[in-house]
Amino acid sequence: MARKLLRLESVSRKFGGLDALRNVTYAVPEGVIQAIIGPNGAGKTTLFNCVSGVFPPTSGSIYFDGVRIDGLPSHKIAALGVSRTFQNVALFKNMSVLENVMLGRHRQSRAGFLACGFRLPSMKREEQEIIRRAREYLDFVGLVDEENKPAGSLPLGKQKILEIARALATEPRLLLLDEPAGGLNTAETEQLGDLIRRIKKTLGVTVLLVEHDMNLVMECSDLVVVLHFGTVLASGTPSEVKNNEKVIEVYLGSAAN
Repeated sequence: MARKLLRLESVSRKFGGLDALRNVTYAVPEGVIQAIIGPNGAGKTTLFNCVSGVFPPTSGSIYFDGVRIDGLPSHKIAALGVSRTFQNVALFKNMSVLENVMLGRHRQSRAGFLACGFRLPSMKREEQEIIRRAREYLDFVGLVDEENKPAGSLPLGKQKILEIARALATEPRLLLLDEPAGGLNTAETEQLGDLIRRIKKTLGVTVLLVEHDMNLVMECSDLVVVLHFGTVLASGTPSEVKNNEKVIEVYLGSAAN
């Protein structure tokens, strides 16, 4: 049995009188692609926001590799090895493709203030290493030939891939992908699925995926969790979830056939 990289224990999140999450308990084993599915308003992005430190849960506990992270600020959670993308692409669109990925390397930067200010040799060496590593990630996702283009000039599909490359540049152990296939056509979605599988197989990164595209979910995921009105309705392998009568009734419907 793989150890649990991420654990949520009785996690709830309230917004005024609304229960966005209610006593959510589940775990993400290390080395898997685990999808979170459910209708709009089920609490999927709220869960991501709690895990990544956008805001804390109202109650309950979240552990990453045994360290309790609920209530920690986002940058400290990222430093532990958690990175994410967003439903709406969050790139610096006037900066180049390469510069966007370089920003993802800032956590690995070690040159001090004086080294940067006076352009000391140590800072120059580190800058060249950051550029080299950023290009490696662009090559991994298939965007190295676009490195000098403004990020905002790329079509949506490539912008989403670029955001994944920037997240990977932080060298995460857990990657949270929030609806990466939204707005993509069939060919782009297939390419995205191939990339997600390579992220797990080649880089060894555990992936937590929020997605509405059921073909992508069923083809990519090792495990699936279904949220419904902020609670866990079902969990298991894609096949188990696809054939779960409760899931078919409230969410999948004829798409399960």
